[in-house]
Amino acid sequence: MTEIQEEDDKFLSKEIKIPENNEKKGLWRNLTAFWILGLCNNFGYVVMLTAAHDIIHDLSAGENGPQTDPDFKRECNKLSAGVILLADIFPALCVKLVAPFLPFYIYFQMTICVLLSVGSFILVAYAEAVWIAIIGVILTSISAGLGEVTLLSYTSRFNKNSVSTWSSGTGGAGIFGSLSYSAMTQAGLSTKSTLLIMTFVPILEAVVFIFLLEHPKNAENCEKIPLQKSKNDPDSKETEAEKNLVTFFDKLRYIPSLFKYIIPLLLGNICDNLINQAFSELIYFNNIFLDQKAQYRWYQVTYQIGVFISRSSVNVFKVRLLWLMAVLQGINVVLFSLEAVFWFIPSIWIVFAFILWEGLLGGSAYVNTFYRISEEIPPANRVFAISITAFSKTAGIALAGWLAMPTHNAICKVPTPNRLN
Repeated sequence: MTEIQEEDDKFLSKEIKIPENNEKKGLWRNLTAFWILGLCNNFGYVVMLTAAHDIIHDLSAGENGPQTDPDFKRECNKLSAGVILLADIFPALCVKLVAPFLPFYIYFQMTICVLLSVGSFILVAYAEAVWIAIIGVILTSISAGLGEVTLLSYTSRFNKNSVSTWSSGTGGAGIFGSLSYSAMTQAGLSTKSTLLIMTFVPILEAVVFIFLLEHPKNAENCEKIPLQKSKNDPDSKETEAEKNLVTFFDKLRYIPSLFKYIIPLLLGNICDNLINQAFSELIYFNNIFLDQKAQYRWYQVTYQIGVFISRSSVNVFKVRLLWLMAVLQGINVVLFSLEAVFWFIPSIWIVFAFILWEGLLGGSAYVNTFYRISEEIPPANRVFAISITAFSKTAGIALAGWLAMPTHNAICKVPTPNRLN
């Protein structure tokens, strides 16, 4: 009997190991897929922001061209880069406002995202007027907004680390998007050629989504099918709250319970996008190795490096105080606004250091917010919680875009400080 029992144990252990190995292989495959999807989804958004100064500068003519007052010696585009930010985010805001209350059709939504993204690169590349380029940027915005709310919600059907790999991928988009655009244009490629080359990114997104990601059964119905829960999962006991989000009004009543995630993320995004689109464009140094347009592009690269580092670090370093990051970002707003007006920082390298710090805060706020949601919100409510919190992030960016335009114009009327005289 002992020998038979030993043989049975060996057989059972073999039976258990096979699915475990397959599960690990599938886990890494899906985590890799979400990283690449995060990169591809946000790539166009980042490129358009990095190219914002170039798009306005190159396509503007006459009264919309760069303005240099002989008394002030401060060179400004009459249109702020905040115009591109607004076009790059407001349509996404509308998408994210509506999407949480609509049925979840993952394949249809991803098809729309890919087609819009390809179209946006082509339209901006061939634009001959600012308003045409802005339409192209709007297509990018719709694609990125729909993609974020769709894929972030879709992570609720996978291992919780899918949120962190998605976040890391979106941070990677910041680096690859801003760095590739800056490097290509610095090497002499035109904005048009650079944007046309970048159409391969949404095509890569489609390939990864179709062939690399292992889709669960009933993927289209992920809001209605409860997630499989482990015995050790603290959410394994179904609560009444998990059954509540059925109607539109149920979802509205649930939103106040998410304010601890929504409000800090909203305020933080207002701050860092106001810095990037209203102030950094007006912080430049004469007679150095970079001209004004190149300085703006490399500010964006530096910011995105900080975002990538912090969005990739949640499994190593978690921040529970979401409000603290919003407060620190508010301090950065004060610092950069004063620098944009008075130019008191003596070296561009110090500006780069502060921008890196700003990016670290912005990326950390994003990934820690959504990681906490994946840990703290009951599984049946996560799709809605993630969607509505993603909307608050976009709302903060849109508000920053509105504020950036009058702020930019006001600073342009201030006499140039001594540093550049």
